[in-house]
Amino acid sequence: MYPSRFRYEAPRSIGEALELLRAGDGEAKVLAGGQSLVPLLKLRFASPELLVDINGLPGLDYHRADPDGTIRVGALCRHADLERSTLLAGRQPTMAAAAPLVADPIVRNRGTLVGSLCHADPQGDWSAVVTALGGHVVAEGPDGRREIPIGRFVDGPFQNALAYDEIAVEAVIPAPEGTPAGGYLKLERRVGDFATAGTAVAVETSGGLVTRAGIALTGVGGSTIDAAEAAKVLVGRPLTADVIGEAAALAAQAAQPKSDHRGSAKYKRHLVHTFVERILTRVGDTTERAA
Repeated sequence: MYPSRFRYEAPRSIGEALELLRAGDGEAKVLAGGQSLVPLLKLRFASPELLVDINGLPGLDYHRADPDGTIRVGALCRHADLERSTLLAGRQPTMAAAAPLVADPIVRNRGTLVGSLCHADPQGDWSAVVTALGGHVVAEGPDGRREIPIGRFVDGPFQNALAYDEIAVEAVIPAPEGTPAGGYLKLERRVGDFATAGTAVAVETSGGLVTRAGIALTGVGGSTIDAAEAAKVLVGRPLTADVIGEAAALAAQAAQPKSDHRGSAKYKRHLVHTFVERILTRVGDTTERAA
């Protein structure tokens, strides 16, 4: 199929882009990587009257760390940039683990982390990662900038909290207070397929104890699942086998999978349990060796 007719604009400043969105009155779409939007246009699941291409906007293709360790990812930073990043490898292992697993190499060359968050796919990778890390999205609109915690930004399947005249310009990961560790695991039938189940785990440790933890799930519910209770049991405790098993069991309980052609609900819960256990065991072994 071919997309329905639309007007195309390529603004050269955020102000110009915001004015176009305002004039579009809710009938405009923002194009960054386009790896989710273009297929929707072709299938006519999305039929905007106006397409606002922000690829010409300057200064949004960055990912960087502030002096305090906060990581900022601009709206035009590609998945491939994060996959090759030496910054993430040393500062945020959960993000570093997820970057090579996003879709396939072709999609990673064009798609963006911020665009993935905006798309809010229940099987998306970055939403789970940013949730586990306690991140937020910075939106810019006619009244200036506002910060939206990821738990309120993704407010349903394929739904986000942006107003029609706002653009998500940045994703922010808070600075760790302890030593960061974690990982991201998912099962897919083939490279680039949607996840049957995926888990993002992020912990910070100090003195052999967990000082902060986040666990988030993808592919096992109508939207990204924040397994907060599973993460809570880790805080203030060492990563022993019993503690890890307790967290893995609670994460599996938090999952809301449905049986389909990818597997039964029971199987998907088992995957969540296994992935959380595997990541935390690896972190625990590393922490013990470092001590």
